[in-house]
This record gives sequence, structure tokens and C-alpha cells, in this order.
Amino acid sequence: MIIFACIQIVLSQIPNFHKLSWLSILAAVMSFAYSSIGIGLSIAKVIGDGPHATTLTGTTVGVDVSASEKVWRAFQAIGDVAFAYAFSTVLVEIQDTLKSSPPENKSMKRATAVGVTTTTLFYIMCGVMGYLAFGNDAPGNFLTGFGFYEPFWLVDFANACIAVHLIGAYQVFCQPIFGFVEKWCNKRWPENKFITSEHGINVPCYGVYHVNSFRLVWRTAYVIVSAVLAMIFPFFNDFVGLIGAASFWPLTVYFPVEMYIARTKIRRFSFTWVWLKILIWSCFIVSLVALVGSVQGLIQSLKTYKPFQAVQEE
Repeated sequence: MIIFACIQIVLSQIPNFHKLSWLSILAAVMSFAYSSIGIGLSIAKVIGDGPHATTLTGTTVGVDVSASEKVWRAFQAIGDVAFAYAFSTVLVEIQDTLKSSPPENKSMKRATAVGVTTTTLFYIMCGVMGYLAFGNDAPGNFLTGFGFYEPFWLVDFANACIAVHLIGAYQVFCQPIFGFVEKWCNKRWPENKFITSEHGINVPCYGVYHVNSFRLVWRTAYVIVSAVLAMIFPFFNDFVGLIGAASFWPLTVYFPVEMYIARTKIRRFSFTWVWLKILIWSCFIVSLVALVGSVQGLIQSLKTYKPFQAVQEE
């Protein structure tokens, strides 16, 4: 995690989202690589060992989990699904990098259709084949959750692809946050030299890189804080559900739908307006349910976390 944080400190100094194309492409290639390896290993396991017992409703109450655990896990799973839709938060940033010809909206519609279709195909294949291979014992991540042990080199390579993918994904999601904070600070304190001034440094094989003191300090601090939190709470699935539940409704549902209503001037209490409002509040309830389930999962993971238990005993 410390090595990962050090890499992110360096990459976080990339000035803006426009400079991330190479990193985004690399992350996408890594994503295809480890997904394909996971699907391939699942198929090989099903062929070799036969499919595990599976049911339409998953784990069995009273056998695998208690009734309350079943409900909480279902709520947390909704948060995981919500996080999988979180690409929408960077769509505006991506569209901002496109050229005006062909029209941006047409390019984005085509790119979004291809992207959603491709990721949906891989998600379904990973989910179905993973469940077929492991049944109700399927780990949260069948590559890093010790679902597979052999062939060692292939599993290690897939995990390396995951690490590289996360390096790129971290920047794709953080750059809009960095940009928002820095623009706000520039408007708030336009006379502050620490925030606005830049110093050119000649970097070999790159050219002149403009260093901004505020960007350097603020982005480094952000990465350090997030790394420390990750080391204190190393529960990937719980946090994925929590972040997904917290960000899904305001950024993916409420903001785009309200923007669409305002832009198209939909009349209040019309048929379309009513159903869009029903969609907004239905998704709000789903997000609340997922948020509660993810928080409960995080608390449960903390209770069973060995370092936390050692602190309690002391």
C-alpha cells in the first residue's frame, strides 16, 4: 500500500484530466487482461472439478448464513452494484476532452454504448462463471480472495494487472476532485501566490514541467490520507459498497436527471416529470439501503479484524 501511495503521489502531479489518456488506456488493457484470466480460470475450474451447487437466491439461510446476515449482505451487494455504475461521474470530464468534430454528444453516445455493452458482458461473464466455479463459497474477488492457487504465474500476473489497473483508476476518479478543489481555491484566493503561481522545471525526456506549490502539497496530502485510511481499514468490498452507495444517488441519478429536466424544460406534474421524480426517489431509497448494509458490513469486518481484536484485548 505504501508503494502504491508513492506511485500515486507522483502520478497525482499530472496537471489535469486531459493528460491522462495514456494512463487510462493502460488501465483499460489491464482490466481486459485480468477479467479474461479470471473468466478463463473459472471455465477451467468448472471443466476440471465440475460446477458447484448453485441456487437462484444464493447462500442458504440457516446453513451458510443467518437470516440477518443474508439481508445485510444483500444490501451491501446493492452498494457494490451501484459502484460498478460509477463511471458516470467522469463522463463530463471525458466529454470535455473531446474535439468539436464530430459533435461531442454523438461521440459520447457511441462511446458510452460501446463501453457499457463491453463492461456489462464482462461483468455478467465474471459473475456467472465465478459463481458456477465456486458456488456459495465464492470469494469477494476470486483472484485476490484466494479463489485460485494454480497456475501460480498466471494468478500472479492477473493480480499484477489488477494493481496496474487500480493505479490508473485512482487517477481517473481523483483528477476531477483535484481539479474542482484547485479551481475553487483559485477563485477564492486569486492573489495568493502559493495557490496561483507556477514554476517551470526542465525534466529530461519530457520538457518543461510547471510545478504549482499548492497542487503539490494538496494532492500529496490527499494521497497520504487515503493511503493511511486504506491501511487502517483494508476491507475492499465493504468500502466499494460504501463509496458506491454514497456517490450513486447524488452524482449518477439526482444531478443528471434534474439537469435533464431543467434543460428540456419538462412541465411540472406532467407524465414524464412524475416518472422521473419516481425514479429519483426510488434510487434514493436503494442508495440508503445499500449505505446501511455497507456500514454494517464494515462494522462486522472491523470486529473480526485481528489487529482490531488485539487492540480490544489490550
